[in-house]
Amino acid sequence: MNQISAAQIFSIKTEEEFETVALQVFRYQAVANPVYRKFLTALRIIPEEIKQMRDIPFLPIEFFKSHEIWCGENVQPEVVFSSSGTTGMSTSKHPVRNIALYEESFRKGFRLFYGDIRQYSVLALLPSYLEREGSSLIYMVDALIHESEKPASGYFLYNHRELYETLVQLRDQNEKVILIGVTYALLDFIEQYQVDFPNLIVMETGGMKGKRKEMIREELHLALTTGFGVARIHSEYGMTELLSQAYSKGNGIFECPAWMRVLVRDTNDPFHYLEEGRTGALNIIDLANLHSCAFIATQDLGRLNNRAFEVLGRFDNSDIRGCNLLVQ
Repeated sequence: MNQISAAQIFSIKTEEEFETVALQVFRYQAVANPVYRKFLTALRIIPEEIKQMRDIPFLPIEFFKSHEIWCGENVQPEVVFSSSGTTGMSTSKHPVRNIALYEESFRKGFRLFYGDIRQYSVLALLPSYLEREGSSLIYMVDALIHESEKPASGYFLYNHRELYETLVQLRDQNEKVILIGVTYALLDFIEQYQVDFPNLIVMETGGMKGKRKEMIREELHLALTTGFGVARIHSEYGMTELLSQAYSKGNGIFECPAWMRVLVRDTNDPFHYLEEGRTGALNIIDLANLHSCAFIATQDLGRLNNRAFEVLGRFDNSDIRGCNLLVQ
């Protein structure tokens, strides 16, 4: 049934190629993914009648908490990624039928935006992710640390003194360094230590994980640029439900790899899209999600800016209009 290959997905270069492959993936998943198939039936969608990408229905991301979202009949997933959550919260689960797709996606995506990983020492400050199982972020960072082949690359749990000394040493050696950190842990670090390292790439992965009060991006990035002595803060946009990442090299403007797209929907009408510059909810097309669902309606608010996008916040379940009636 499935005639789509990884080579097709990761060799996309034009909008026309993206649309062609997206429609192929949609037709495959409309049949092979039981949950998505039922969702389309509930919407009275006939897959054969979908002729353009913008008409493809997007599955509300909440389904990953209540259903197994994958084209997985008669096969077993190679890995199941899961989201973090506080006690009593339901968490998202993403069964991954072919882990090689994820590995190719994050490797090609990183190379696209940052070049050869072997040029960098990769330091990771991700305590809340390390302290649980099933994190897709940790899976990716593990690979990047290993492939960097630099002796300083590795994790720093709560040992901020060791991280500080490593940063100072690498700065003095004029090494290229990426520090990947969950937001609250980066803030915890700069409350103890200040580093003047202008060439350091600080990449925040978002999230206070209930550890700190949420901050607006401008306030957060001002604190981090001051604490690390850098001109701008980079960011990674990823989630359990996606097998691709978008990256921002500053000012919160994210760019996607060629096999990923973002659309902005009206929060009051999930089937209506907004033009550039208007704020709405983000719909993500991630073609690396070949064997789960490539068309996801997230709970993130944002806006488009010439194929790039900003993330402006999130809305709660109580704020969803339209899609909530479809979540069973």
